[in-house]
Amino acid sequence: MEVDLNQYIELAIFWGMRVLSALLILIAGWVLGSWGKKRIQNIKRLDGTLSSFLGGFIKYAVLAVSFVAVLGQFGVQTASLLAVLGAAGLAIGLALQGTLSNVAAGAMLLILRPFGVGDYIEFGSTGGTVTSLGLFGAELNTPDNKYIFAPNSKIWGSEITNYTRNRQRRQDIAVGISYDSDINKAIKTIEKVLKKETRLIETTGKEPIIVVDNMGDSSVDLKVRIWTKTDDFFVVQWDLMKAIKEALDKDGITIPFPTRTLEISNPEALKA
Repeated sequence: MEVDLNQYIELAIFWGMRVLSALLILIAGWVLGSWGKKRIQNIKRLDGTLSSFLGGFIKYAVLAVSFVAVLGQFGVQTASLLAVLGAAGLAIGLALQGTLSNVAAGAMLLILRPFGVGDYIEFGSTGGTVTSLGLFGAELNTPDNKYIFAPNSKIWGSEITNYTRNRQRRQDIAVGISYDSDINKAIKTIEKVLKKETRLIETTGKEPIIVVDNMGDSSVDLKVRIWTKTDDFFVVQWDLMKAIKEALDKDGITIPFPTRTLEISNPEALKA
């Protein structure tokens, strides 16, 4: 009886210590994982979506390591278990390689931030205003209000043009006048229109300029180069084109239609 009792006490102490150490390992893993998650989420340079994903990944990775260590406390062969988990992870990775490529591309987009929510971008043949950006894809709205969901790998693999990141943009307005019109008079007329436009930027190096750009088939092409705020880009363009046309008409400067000269080698055959 005494021998059996001593054996039970030894077993109880042995397994009690194993259970206690297992609990301590799990608690330490939980505390360490939560601390790592909090530290990642407090990094201000990271996007909220990315920091939440990385924080959760680190926390559960630490918990997984703790769980494997607990199994080792109870005599489980963790080497074979890790091999099985590794093989399963490889199989899952191969099956989801397209999705994982989107996650990797999304992480790079969230870290480098070539665009943000509210920016108008173009990549490949697609363009629109970004309404959301996640780890798997981005949502955009086109100017005619079409919804686009673009996988991150497609965006990351293309050249990205961001039209709204810079606060100021330059634009060129082409104005054609007839060869019979006075070029200097046309330039002065356009200058008067530009002076009335208060939304133009006229800082050093960004002053409005008007030059002769091309001698076309039926017109002398002037180029009006201006700088505006990005938000005013299209509104100023539309208003100026209307104002310039009206001012040129008022000053008698014509904007010609394209003309073609036909030379008929046999007029008699045409009459027949």
